[in-house]
Amino acid sequence: MKNPRRASSPVINGWETRRKKKVADITQALSVSPVDVAALRRMAISEGGLLTDEIRCQVWPRLLNVPLDVLDQEPEKVDRENNKDYNQVLLDVQRSLRRFPPGMPDEQREGLQEELIDIILRVLKRNPQLHYYQGYHDIVVTFLLVVKEHLATALVEKLSTHHLRDFMDPTMDNTKHILNYLMPIIERVNPEVHDFMQQAEVGTVFALSWLITWFGHVLSDFRHVVRLYDFFLACHPLMPIYFAAVIVLYREEEVLECECDMAMVHHLLSQIPQDLPYEMLISRAGDLFVQFPPSELARETAAHDNMAASTFKDFDLASTQQRPDSVLRRRRRQKQAALESAAAASSAVAQPSAARRFVRLAVMGLTVALGAAALAVVNTALEWAPKLDLFP
Repeated sequence: MKNPRRASSPVINGWETRRKKKVADITQALSVSPVDVAALRRMAISEGGLLTDEIRCQVWPRLLNVPLDVLDQEPEKVDRENNKDYNQVLLDVQRSLRRFPPGMPDEQREGLQEELIDIILRVLKRNPQLHYYQGYHDIVVTFLLVVKEHLATALVEKLSTHHLRDFMDPTMDNTKHILNYLMPIIERVNPEVHDFMQQAEVGTVFALSWLITWFGHVLSDFRHVVRLYDFFLACHPLMPIYFAAVIVLYREEEVLECECDMAMVHHLLSQIPQDLPYEMLISRAGDLFVQFPPSELARETAAHDNMAASTFKDFDLASTQQRPDSVLRRRRRQKQAALESAAAASSAVAQPSAARRFVRLAVMGLTVALGAAALAVVNTALEWAPKLDLFP
């Protein structure tokens, strides 16, 4: 009988070898002048992400172009009494107990909650154009737990004025428009799941908390949260919606077996399984981003030009229609007509269902290894990086 430990050791040793090499590559990228940010992005995207919080403390500021000399500056004191957001922030932070590590002493947790309040109020005071939203604290607490208060303040401020900017408008209009990218992605990969969700009229609200908290509110294992943050910080600001799409697609069987009822499907989708294969899903999200970039989807998403995300080069937003349903139906008809035309012209007899499977397999068959997809995602990041002055 084979020893299961011995059988698994090559896998373990293989990962340890790759892990050590990644640590060496990250160290090398940090040691050169100027810092090799493109390499750090590749490291953050590829298997395992940035590996440890110690490494994240060094790399996250580089990904957001936050100079480390901010640590030399004394943070200003926060005037809680005269801050219009204080009461709501306090309530949200008081409800955030589960976001702190299990077993953390109450005194330590309470101290961190006070720091969490100060970070949020400090960023809002410095940037009066930003509006607090419920769920923002779930993102801030992740940075606080990884890089501590001083650096977390600087990173959260940069993130809030760039990646999260659309969520911090006075209204949720731009947030809804970003959610509208979800269904076109799903349609291109799995028309059956898309049509089922459309028939159930489930909409995209189930993914709202995923998007605006970068999944911090819905994942119970902090390791998974920070792994996703590595990925999102290294990529285009719309990558979280691609990751939301791959979660839905991964649960294809559950979705299609569910009763085609809005409440039932919403309940199913809003409950994220905690045992997802995160590395595979991250890889797949990168593949889908390369296959179906935001510029291709923009016409169907009802996104408009005043989105902060539209300042990034990849965006060419044309539609102003808020709900994409009619656009999607029209494009489905056009796609079906094109498939039928191609089948008729082919010497081989092909059923429409076979053509549909071919389209789907062409997408699903993309390599699971990030490789080229990671490089393309990084290259896209390079396109919008000058706005953030990431590569002087």
